[in-house]
Amino acid sequence: MGREIQFSLVYRDMWQSAGKYMPGKDQLEQIAPVIIDMDCFSRVETNGGGFEQIQLLFGENPNKAVRAWCKPFNDAGIKTHMLERGLNGIRMNPVPADVRKLMFKVKKRQGVDIARSFDGLNDVRNIIDSINFAKQGGMIAQGTLSLTHSKIHTVDYYVKMASELIDAGSEEICLKDMAGIGRPVSLGKIVEGIKAAYPDILIQYHGQTAPGFTTASILEVARAGAEIIDVGMEPLSWGTGHADLLTVQAMLEDAGFTVPKVNMKAYMEARRLTQGFIDDFLGYFINPRNRYLNSLLIGSGLPGGMMGSLMSDLENNLNSLNKWLRKNDKQETNLDELLLKLFEEVEYIWPKMGYPPLVTPYSQYVKNTALINVMQMAKGKERWSIIDDNTWDMLLGKQGQLPGPLDPELIEKAKMEGREFYTGNPQDLYPDELDMFKKEMDEKGWDYGEDDEELFELAMHPVQYRNMRSGKAKSDFEKELAEKKAKNSKSESVETATSAITHFSPKTLQIDVNGEKFLVNVSYEDSNLKPSSTSEKEIKQPVGNTKAGGKEIQAPLEGSFFLTKNNDEAPVKVGDNVTEGQVIGYIESMKVYNAISSNQSGVVTEVCLSDGAAVEEDDVLIRLK
Repeated sequence: MGREIQFSLVYRDMWQSAGKYMPGKDQLEQIAPVIIDMDCFSRVETNGGGFEQIQLLFGENPNKAVRAWCKPFNDAGIKTHMLERGLNGIRMNPVPADVRKLMFKVKKRQGVDIARSFDGLNDVRNIIDSINFAKQGGMIAQGTLSLTHSKIHTVDYYVKMASELIDAGSEEICLKDMAGIGRPVSLGKIVEGIKAAYPDILIQYHGQTAPGFTTASILEVARAGAEIIDVGMEPLSWGTGHADLLTVQAMLEDAGFTVPKVNMKAYMEARRLTQGFIDDFLGYFINPRNRYLNSLLIGSGLPGGMMGSLMSDLENNLNSLNKWLRKNDKQETNLDELLLKLFEEVEYIWPKMGYPPLVTPYSQYVKNTALINVMQMAKGKERWSIIDDNTWDMLLGKQGQLPGPLDPELIEKAKMEGREFYTGNPQDLYPDELDMFKKEMDEKGWDYGEDDEELFELAMHPVQYRNMRSGKAKSDFEKELAEKKAKNSKSESVETATSAITHFSPKTLQIDVNGEKFLVNVSYEDSNLKPSSTSEKEIKQPVGNTKAGGKEIQAPLEGSFFLTKNNDEAPVKVGDNVTEGQVIGYIESMKVYNAISSNQSGVVTEVCLSDGAAVEEDDVLIRLK
């Protein structure tokens, strides 16, 4: 028999790669015993990434979900592992060291065995901190290489990086091929290089399938010495997800490896349950496009894990862009055209932004910048006209060292805006905060929770945790779900009505517009008709939030408006003097904050929106005189 290969089921990542939400505590408890009965997994991914934020968005306590989800696997002797983002912990922005240390202690006591730690810039300083914190917390430290493909991300680059992590105490190495664009032969050479220097180090491979390389990559890394392969399963395998267990098992068995057999009865039951979760409500948040392979991703390198949110962002921005195009008498675009432009823009700006591996959160930063560039340039504005604060922190070195040089154009833009570059240790910029959160919990009478897990949750996800405790999160989620269901029901009604046209096809319609009647001819044979010239009058809706007299500061993009981003900022209020270039608020869009600066000076006469209010492009934020 050949060398043994083990499998790890990335059940959490399967959902994150498909859509916005993943199962809640009750659903996870339901499927865990069935996954165990499949009798083929040595490991299961139980936490990390967006998992806890998703539970909070449901209005549920994520600590209860983690403990309940891990326990059956702990009892069965199956190792559990989590994914954490180094300096960013399990959120999108940097985390103080004391909160990071507490995270590993809490997760270990909740039943998570292995910490898969990566840094979105491959800055080993951030990963080495996680290795040390994980081992102090009693977890197995798995140092991770964020794989991508460029002239600087070579085989030697990754072998050197792995060596630095192992020498610093990493007990395992993960090859994280988050976008699935790692070239199979090169991946095999990386494994060979690591094994040549560290023959006893365990190597685990994680690959998304979107561009189509992954099965070949799995075979290459297995032949080169990798011991564990991450897999998905139906109905959420392939597409922007992961290679299916059954395909990988059959392929490796045929190649001569010893692989576990799969209890097919349990597989089908797990498949049925997962489909049931989709049918229940989770499917409302899964874009069908994410279920297909897409070779266009080879060029852009965008990861499967963010495709769920990307398609949602794209649809929202498409509506906003088309609204602007209609208002300015320009031809509208469609989702395919916008998606292609986005991919092309990502491919263009990625090297200029220093080649950050496209993994959370930096994949979001690059994607967001590219999408805003596309939107702004479609409106005749310049590239780079809006760069959010989080992206600037990445470009300036405040979250780690960029793998490649920054484009001179961005360096000059930073200087013009008075931004300073940072070359020190990123963690030093983010002082400890636990005492501050302890004070908040004491004042509110909140219990720190078992093993300080509630304190940790507040410190890691302060806004989401407070919304969970207040009930706002559950209310918001129920409203969002109701809207999704209503939209779906409306779409089905439209399809029914459309099919009825073949049975009822009026030739003329009388339309009443503001008391004036028009007779309109209707044709069902020719879809390329020009607008009727029955009347010279045009019907136009009021645009924006305008008011006679005074000056207005308008929203440059859609999102949620906030007057401040941090507790130490003072919000702009009526009577304040505002100078040109002064930040007057922020718009949160696509998971990042965009500082909004005044384009003129004056005295504030009206603050038009409250904190957290939804805002569309060109809506008035502040009025001045």
